[in-house]
Amino acid sequence: MNLTRTLIIGNSGSGKSWLAQRLAEQLREPWTDLDRIHWLSDEHSIPRPRAEALTIARIAAKQERWVIEGVYGWIVSELLSRATALIWLSVGDEDCVTNIRQREAGRDEQDLLLIALLEWAGSYRQRQGSSGFTAHQRLFEGFTGAKIQLMDRAEITDFFGVIRNTG
Repeated sequence: MNLTRTLIIGNSGSGKSWLAQRLAEQLREPWTDLDRIHWLSDEHSIPRPRAEALTIARIAAKQERWVIEGVYGWIVSELLSRATALIWLSVGDEDCVTNIRQREAGRDEQDLLLIALLEWAGSYRQRQGSSGFTAHQRLFEGFTGAKIQLMDRAEITDFFGVIRNTG
């Protein structure tokens, strides 16, 4: 699998950042988290203007080597033509919610942004729009390059283990 320019898609809490960070380190490639492009603030409450976000994402994708990850299908669809590999983390919604709870364990359970994130992750398979399961499935099925769908944490860990041992 040619991982020179790898896109990773999936639900919030699926492990995209975990895998992207490790792949980028292993392959010595820059890593771009689409959350940092989509949101203006660290608190994920103010989205960047759409045209500006697409411009920043396209600049990142013009590099020769990269790992880019995110849930935003509307951005990913603009980058697919540059990708050499697509990895879809289609982890179950309940597992994603559990992963977010573990990751955000220090946050107040009444934090409205945390509550919204948990609801968002829990609705992946029902969610309409470019960041839902159906949209990601269409992106995955339409991609003609190397691709892999990973269904749970064990498959994600095993996949990275193979990459680490062959790289």
